[in-house]
Amino acid sequence: MIVEHDLAILDMLADFVHITYGVPGVYGVITNAKGVRVGINQYLRGYLVEENIRVRDKAIEFEVFQPRESETEKVLVEYPSFTKTFEGFKLEVEGGEIRIGEVLGVVGPNATGKSTFVKVLAGVLEDDDEKVSLNIKVSYKPQYVKADVSLSVGIFLKKVNPLVDTSYYKTEFLKPLGLEELMDRNLDDLSGGELQRVAIVACLLREADLYLLDEPSAHLDVEQRTEVARIIRRFALNTSKSVLVVDHDIYLVDMISDRLLVFQGEPGKRGIAKKPRSMREGMNLFLSALGITFRRDEETKRPRVNKLGSRLDREQKAKGEYYYYF
Repeated sequence: MIVEHDLAILDMLADFVHITYGVPGVYGVITNAKGVRVGINQYLRGYLVEENIRVRDKAIEFEVFQPRESETEKVLVEYPSFTKTFEGFKLEVEGGEIRIGEVLGVVGPNATGKSTFVKVLAGVLEDDDEKVSLNIKVSYKPQYVKADVSLSVGIFLKKVNPLVDTSYYKTEFLKPLGLEELMDRNLDDLSGGELQRVAIVACLLREADLYLLDEPSAHLDVEQRTEVARIIRRFALNTSKSVLVVDHDIYLVDMISDRLLVFQGEPGKRGIAKKPRSMREGMNLFLSALGITFRRDEETKRPRVNKLGSRLDREQKAKGEYYYYF
């Protein structure tokens, strides 16, 4: 039995699913077992058919958009090829560029240097030859967030951006992530998920040219991950700001990314960061290494992992298309 917020993992591993619903911190109810596809789709729609219960006012929707892959888009910044060496581990990065207004997704196995790569771009770490200097304003949310100041959420966010109380920021950031009810709470009293939501909003509230978010889905449930994806996507589109997102949630990466940067290597020993490439090319590179194929669910449009050895799995592998946009 597994408990998991990553629907792609559940889709791939589970034979049946139980859905939990209720009021957070008050009560919870666990349903009888349902088929994986049926159960996940009912959960996303927010209506449990057999129980005749609506668990959400609106459905969780997966928007299918065409990533912006034009080579003519203006480049915000280029970073050179570089290495970063630790005792027993070496990261090798191919040079690349980040374009204005794009969301660049970063995927790859654990312990291959994704967080190290982001820290070098953020200026937290220096590469071996001190070659990386972006010369732009960067806002960075680290992988592990902690409350290192004893302030209320409201005061903390006002220090980040004094306009956080305006209707625009309330509508775009605070309300979708449920932060309005946290404004009077102290940062050091927040749970991991609450602190994560505050850290994401704080990162996006800062004035910068490039926004780096490392593992924004950590500690968040499915609904919160979906809202984070929408917020990041709208933020990049509305402000023409560039965002780089490292995450293991393939749904979140799929919903927000224009291009993809794929990490390979031997975990804990060597990491190789490929240059950014189109979503189709990047996902084929990433998924082929895992040996799995994706399709879109006809009903909800969410990505689904094909069962290994199934007809669709065999057909897509034969074509070299591990990931489809349709």
